[in-house]
Amino acid sequence: MTVIEPRFPAGAPVSGVDRLLAEVSQEPDGGRLVVGDERVREFLIAFSRRLLKPDLARRHPELGSLGFFLRKGELARAVERLGDGVGGRRRAPRGLAVHFPPANVDTIFVYSWALSALAGNHNIVRISNRSAGAAQTVLEALNDVLADAHPAITQTQRMVTYDRDDAVTGALMGACDLRVLWGGDQSVNLLRKHPVRPLTRDLAFPDRSSFAAISVPGWQTATPAQRRAAADGFANDLYWFDQAACSSPRDLFWVGDAAAAEEAKAEFATLLGEVVGQRGWAVDAAMAVEKRVATYGLAATGAATRVVFAGNAVADVELAGLGEVQRHWLGAGTICHVTIGSLAELAPAIQRKDQTLSQFGFTMSELDDFVTTLAGRGIDRIVPIGQALTFAGVWDGFDLLHEFTRIITIQTGIG
Repeated sequence: MTVIEPRFPAGAPVSGVDRLLAEVSQEPDGGRLVVGDERVREFLIAFSRRLLKPDLARRHPELGSLGFFLRKGELARAVERLGDGVGGRRRAPRGLAVHFPPANVDTIFVYSWALSALAGNHNIVRISNRSAGAAQTVLEALNDVLADAHPAITQTQRMVTYDRDDAVTGALMGACDLRVLWGGDQSVNLLRKHPVRPLTRDLAFPDRSSFAAISVPGWQTATPAQRRAAADGFANDLYWFDQAACSSPRDLFWVGDAAAAEEAKAEFATLLGEVVGQRGWAVDAAMAVEKRVATYGLAATGAATRVVFAGNAVADVELAGLGEVQRHWLGAGTICHVTIGSLAELAPAIQRKDQTLSQFGFTMSELDDFVTTLAGRGIDRIVPIGQALTFAGVWDGFDLLHEFTRIITIQTGIG
């Protein structure tokens, strides 16, 4: 029998998925959870404060974003946006949600779980046994603040680890009212093979690809401080999660005059190199070899016209054109450059799997026109450079808190 290890709340191993499901399905002390439940809010706010303490911020800067996301005011605004009780519509939890997050992005499971808990759902999150680093820190922080939490949190929320076992996974799937699947296309498809009940809601976040774009005129008119800030933000987008997150940019489009773009690229490369050097970021020898194999492979096939390495940390690849856009991972710190005359030229190259465009120097009007030109081809979010990895309540085109609840309509027939 597969042993299930409780990670949050931490405890003795559980021998059997039936026991786990029985424990998490009971009605908690103080009554059933509701949308925006105060018991959940208080716990998430305490967790947020723990994440924002200096000791954690120094070790894992990316956890600061999670801490800000779960602040009291942010939670209140998220619940308010649901419009619960407005126009004869009430929001209700969906029930039991099971989450299968990816192992390569250490904190994504917390955003998914937190919003589902805020929606009033009971939750079981399967944590990969390959997760470490920030994921372990998050679990420790959750358990740290549990002592002062309402018993309902312990009774309704579980994060567990177990070796791959179709019987356990199938039982979780068969019992849930909502399943949230993250990962590569193959992983999502394998998980979807497990049957669910007819009313179960299915929410999947499969393979995605993301880009960055810099307006050459916008770069030229920017101040030196703004240019340096752009390079600093791009470094975060590039190196957090080893450039393996779905929203990590793989390609950088320079939009404008070609000659001016070359000057901007040179300055950007210098600034980025300074940022990377100051932060002490580097990649190990194995990663460096992998990057060289991947990028020189592009050159050998004609997809790349130039490859330049700045030590092991940064690899600049000049692509032959939009037809060579790279959507797969080439190694941490690899930037594929393409120069185009306008955002409209980019639109036909966009695919449905393309998720995030982080940008610098464009006006709202230019970006809005670009979305109109896309006509639904792809791209779910456009954000400033430096915010590619900042999670939001709307992700992959889904308003998650809406998806984690259901609507009850009320009509009186009077008046």
